[in-house]
Amino acid sequence: MTKLRCFDKRTIIPTALLSYGRLRSLQHTGGCSIARHSPLLPQSSFTFRFMNNILPVPQHSTKPGTSTGQQFWHSTDKTIDSYSPVDGSLIARVYTSTRADYDRVIETAQTAFQQWRNVPAPRRGEIVRQMGEQFRAYKNDLGRLVSFEMGKSLPEGLGEVQEIIDICDFAVGQSRQLYGLSMHSERPAHRMYEQWHPLGLVGIISAFNFPVAVWSWNAMLAWVCGDVCIWKPSEKTPLTALACQQIIQDVLRNNDLPEGVSCLVTGGREVGEWLARDPRVALVSATGSTRMGRAVGMAVAERMGRSLLELGGNNAIIVSPHADLDLAIPAIVFGAVGTAGQRCTTTRRLIVHESILADVRRRLASAYAQLHIGDPLEAGIHVGPLIDKDAVAGYQKAVDEIRASGGTFVVEPGTLSGPGYESGCYVKPCVANAQNEWPVVQRETFAPILYLIPYKTLDEAISLQNGVPQGLSSAIFTLNLREAEQFLSAAGSDCGIANVNIGTSGAEIGGAFGGEKETGGGRESGSDAWKAYMRRQTNTLNYGTTLPLAQGITFEL
Repeated sequence: MTKLRCFDKRTIIPTALLSYGRLRSLQHTGGCSIARHSPLLPQSSFTFRFMNNILPVPQHSTKPGTSTGQQFWHSTDKTIDSYSPVDGSLIARVYTSTRADYDRVIETAQTAFQQWRNVPAPRRGEIVRQMGEQFRAYKNDLGRLVSFEMGKSLPEGLGEVQEIIDICDFAVGQSRQLYGLSMHSERPAHRMYEQWHPLGLVGIISAFNFPVAVWSWNAMLAWVCGDVCIWKPSEKTPLTALACQQIIQDVLRNNDLPEGVSCLVTGGREVGEWLARDPRVALVSATGSTRMGRAVGMAVAERMGRSLLELGGNNAIIVSPHADLDLAIPAIVFGAVGTAGQRCTTTRRLIVHESILADVRRRLASAYAQLHIGDPLEAGIHVGPLIDKDAVAGYQKAVDEIRASGGTFVVEPGTLSGPGYESGCYVKPCVANAQNEWPVVQRETFAPILYLIPYKTLDEAISLQNGVPQGLSSAIFTLNLREAEQFLSAAGSDCGIANVNIGTSGAEIGGAFGGEKETGGGRESGSDAWKAYMRRQTNTLNYGTTLPLAQGITFEL
């Protein structure tokens, strides 16, 4: 087995990017070196050099995919390939984790937990603060890598790294607010209170669409709560995970943290199954499809463990006749086409009052005509590629099913090819006239397809909004206070997120993120989501000289 330690940043090749033949040098110290030829990264007009100073080994080698913090290693020749959907190039290969690697990681994490749980929570928060500073320093580098490996636009890639920074800031404050409650005892000279203790090992299974942000929502809170983390990233975006592990290395080292506080295991479905079935892992937080979440939830429940599931969404915006359409249309379009329709909060259904339907159709057609599709690292691009050709096939299947169901298109669909679209992963965002009960509308298709559905009354609109198996995000555009309040009431949206006069995407760190029904019921990020990462303990303290029993029970010897 080859152990690979992290490289000293003073000797590693500085940051450099090459796109469309133009060199873009980022701030660095020392010289700049760019490899012009690489067997792993063929030359093309889209060639991109991702950042050496945020990966554990030089850019042109196969990378170890197992880590317990500062140590990276591999013990197999099996790899997963990371292709960029931007141009189809092979960025790098990553060695997968074997079962022996996994067990070593878990055992190391168990040992680390014994030490980490005893570190005072505010001190754990200080360590997370330092991690946030590291991500601030590498925001541009990591944001570009996210965009290139996943395919989202550069502003979205940078925004995803900002989410890491934001949750670090939030977690620092949370570390001093892990509050329990005090209760009045019915027994004299007794005090009752509750406190929260670290839970243990937390497994994090993340998805490709937010390859680093979702990890951070879980990990930063878990760390301030005293847990240790084992991250299984999507096999479609492993390099961003390696980069995150590299970025926090100085913090781990400078604070003398043991190996095992921050762990990484890479591979396919079987690695997620190891986490789900392992009784040593106290909590498994899984983000992805409903199918995946159902399998994880059942496996964890079978061993009586905890799971936190953040799964699919089939999100709708209701557009009232009282809506400000100048406000609504940009929110609708961003919600529908942002990240090429691959967000769990993507707007998939647009429920429009029949009196303004024609106007909304016209405005949407005009807005969609202004969209620019292409290399997401280029300025002015609104829509990048889908993650891979399987996603393109899913898009095309949905388009065919819409037509077979009798649907027509306000904005026509299609796939793109030719110069600039060599990867075969680019599609046209489209808008379809549809009916809510169609099977294709009831399912989540991870692509920029927006279904246009008319309604007559607000009660009908809310019924349509709620009439799908998923329950993540929802919104209404209206200037009518009664409509807004009804939508937010118990008789309104059944989703975990309900907004007024903003879209379904773009949740802030401070709010709990998640939804109901097939979305899984879990909550991540803000509010009191931290409680999922801790165990609650009720304490009763008798400071008197007698032993009264609760409920007035007497027991005499």
